[in-house]
Amino acid sequence: MAAAVQGSSDFIVVANRLPVDVVKAPDGTLTWKESPGGLVTALADPQLPQRRLGRLARRPRRGRRADRGPGHAPVPVKLSAQEVEEHYEGFSNGSLWPLYHDVIVKPEYHREWWNTYVEVNRRFAEETAKVAAQGATVWVQDYQLQLVPKMLRMLRPDVKIGFFLHIPFPPVELFMQMPWRREIIEGILGADLVGFHLPGGAQNFLYLASKLAGYSTSKGSIGVRSKFGVVTVGFRSVRVGAFPISIDSADLAATAKLPETRKRARALRKELGDPDKIMLGVDRLDYTKGIDVRLRAIGELYQEGRLDPARHIFVQLATPSRERVESYKSMRNDIELQVGRINGNFGQIGHPAIHYIHRPVPRRELLSFFAAADVMLVTPLRDGMNLVAKEYLACRTDSSGALVLSEFTGAAAELRQAYQCNPHDLEGVKNAIDEAVHQEPEEGKRRMRAMRRQVMQYDVDRWARSFLQTLAGTVDEAPA
Repeated sequence: MAAAVQGSSDFIVVANRLPVDVVKAPDGTLTWKESPGGLVTALADPQLPQRRLGRLARRPRRGRRADRGPGHAPVPVKLSAQEVEEHYEGFSNGSLWPLYHDVIVKPEYHREWWNTYVEVNRRFAEETAKVAAQGATVWVQDYQLQLVPKMLRMLRPDVKIGFFLHIPFPPVELFMQMPWRREIIEGILGADLVGFHLPGGAQNFLYLASKLAGYSTSKGSIGVRSKFGVVTVGFRSVRVGAFPISIDSADLAATAKLPETRKRARALRKELGDPDKIMLGVDRLDYTKGIDVRLRAIGELYQEGRLDPARHIFVQLATPSRERVESYKSMRNDIELQVGRINGNFGQIGHPAIHYIHRPVPRRELLSFFAAADVMLVTPLRDGMNLVAKEYLACRTDSSGALVLSEFTGAAAELRQAYQCNPHDLEGVKNAIDEAVHQEPEEGKRRMRAMRRQVMQYDVDRWARSFLQTLAGTVDEAPA
C-alpha cells in the first residue's frame, strides 16, 4: 500500500551519511561542518538543480538538528549503535565492499548482517517517503542503500527514483557468491534510472537482471555518455547506463591559483628539503587503494638506484578509515612497517625518504600538496572512479606534473595520457613511476594538457545534470 503524501521536498538525495557533521561551539551553539569524502564533495555541487534538497543519513551521535539554510536541510535517520555496526561495518563493508572490489579481501556473509541491512534500508525508504512531495525526484546513492529504490516505490509510486553506484559493480561470477543476490538486483530495479561509472558495470547489471531475475532486457551498445540499456519490469522501463562522476574542476583550479595556495605549496617543498621531485599519494587507508604496492615499488627503485632517496621523496597522506575492522588494523600495521623499513634503509637523519601522515588533512592544505607534487601516484587494485586523480589534474594549472594511474580505476578510461600501470605487476608499476619522474618537460606538458582538458570539460556539474536530465526523461510504461 502506498504511503500518504506528507512532505514538501521536490528533490531529495538519499545517502548513507550526512554531508555534514554537527560541531558544538563552547557556548553550546550547534553548526554543520562538511564531512570528508568523495561522495560528499560530488553532491555538494552548488549547480545542482535549485530545488528543495533533503539528504538522509545516519544521525550524529550528539546534537540537535542545526540550521543549514533554506532548501538544503539535512534529515537524519536514527540508527542504534548495533544497527550501525551490522549494517555499515558489517554487511556494507564486510560483505558488499570486498565483493564489489574483486574479493581482494574475502567477504563474510552473515544472516544477522543481512537482516539489519534490510531493516536499515526500510528505515531510509520510510523516511524518504515522509519528506517527499507529490511527484518528487529522489536520488539514492551507493551500495549501502541498494534496497531503498524498490521499498520506496512500494510506498510512493508517484515519485521518480534514480540510483547511482559509486563503487565498481562486480563481474557476474563474483556477484553470484552473494546469498541474497536476487534481492539486491530487485531492490535496485525499483529505480527508474540506474547509473554506474563505466559501461562494464552497466552490462554486468543488465546480464544479471535477465539471467538471475528473469526480466526482459535490451542491452544495445552502452558507452560512456551515450546509449542506455533497458530492463522491462512489469509495466515499467528501467534505464541503465554509464555516468562517470567528476569534480568541481573550475573551483579547484581557481583555488590552486590563489597566492596563499601557491605560497603554502612553496613552503611545503622547503619543509620537505627542496627535493628535485616530490611524489604524492592521497588515499583513505583502505586495502583497495594499493598503498602497499607503491611503497614496494618505490623501495625497490631506491634499491636499484633508479630513484635517489635524497632527491626523489614520497609523501603519503592516509586518511584513517574503518579503524575498528580487523583487516584495516592489520593493513595499517603492514604499511607502517613498510614505511619504517624504507626509511631505515634509505633515509638520512632529518631527511626521511618517505613522509607518512595518518590523519585527515584540511582541504586547503591538500590542494597545496597537489600544487607542490611533481608526480601523483594513484595505484588502486580496484576503484570505481578515483576523484583524487582528477583533483590533482585540476590543480596543475601550469600544465606541469605527471600522473601514475592504475588501469583498474574508472578514471583510467578517461585519462589515457596518464602513465598507466597494472598494480598487480610490480615491475610495471616501477617502470611507470620511473618514466613519470624522469619525463621530458615537453612530453609532460603534452600529457597534462590533454588530461586537464578532459577534467575541466567533464566536471561534476555535467555529471549531475546528465544523470538528472536522463532521469527526468524516463517514462513509466514499458515498451510495447
